[in-house]
Amino acid sequence: MQALTKTDFNFPGQKSVYHGKVRDVYNINGEKLVMVATDRISAFDVVLPKGIPFKGQMLNQIAAKFLDATTDICPNWKTATPDPMVTVGVMCEGFPIEMIVRGYLCGSAWRTYKSGVREICGVKLPEGMKENQKFPEPIITPTTKAEIGEHDADISKEEILAKGLATPEEYAVLEKYTMALFKRGTEIAAERGLILVDTKYEFGKHNGTIYLMDEIHTPDSSRYFYSEGYQERFEKGEAQKQLSKEFVREWLMDNGFQGKEGQQVPEMTDEIVTSISERYIELYEHITGEKFVKEDTSNIAARINKNVTTFLNE
Repeated sequence: MQALTKTDFNFPGQKSVYHGKVRDVYNINGEKLVMVATDRISAFDVVLPKGIPFKGQMLNQIAAKFLDATTDICPNWKTATPDPMVTVGVMCEGFPIEMIVRGYLCGSAWRTYKSGVREICGVKLPEGMKENQKFPEPIITPTTKAEIGEHDADISKEEILAKGLATPEEYAVLEKYTMALFKRGTEIAAERGLILVDTKYEFGKHNGTIYLMDEIHTPDSSRYFYSEGYQERFEKGEAQKQLSKEFVREWLMDNGFQGKEGQQVPEMTDEIVTSISERYIELYEHITGEKFVKEDTSNIAARINKNVTTFLNE
């Protein structure tokens, strides 16, 4: 099983390429974007040394499915998926923020809450909450979009407006879309026996219109719990059974790595890589309700090059 961790394509009309933590984005004629979901995996804002076979295909296919399932809520950037690991779409100028929405108190929000803090990103939190407890209403806790190697930082709505990262009118639209998308994601998850715990959305503008960009409701951008047993585990104060990348973070933390200076990424053995790939497949099948079909990975780059070039030349 091969994993695609590096891309170096030269597509027709290509003007530039941006290598993100997980995705490589090719600018075609300043009009279209070709987004390649690689098999790279990141945690704590660090790209881990080995790729995870089929991860890019899974993420791309989940995102495409959810983008298609939310076009009635807001316009999004996707126009085609010429390869299982590639989405092509309209070029947007992104807002330099990520809209993070949380339905439950867990992850970094819980770690912050446990330390005694009762306000996140300008949102006041009630006293006496427990880990994995449902918020009375979902809350939006935005972050800045950091460069590679930097950490995303919490930011409040007031700071976003004060810094001019979005106008009040734009932010109102971002808030509206975020809540509506989260509601739809929650409904779809519930049909699959899952709880959408928290997720992030990115938005940008194209010809003056706000578009949803990037991926949505994937295990890289979202956290899911299994509905079955949630209440029982919560009442007993037990860890929730979850479908997300959190298991990767936990493995790293158990091995002394949290992305801090001087820390070493633990060795990623073949067993670890295979187990992460299998967890992602399990996740894909739960989230989509469909069997995952593995694409041929014997020469991923050649396959992508052929599929995307054929598409762009049509």
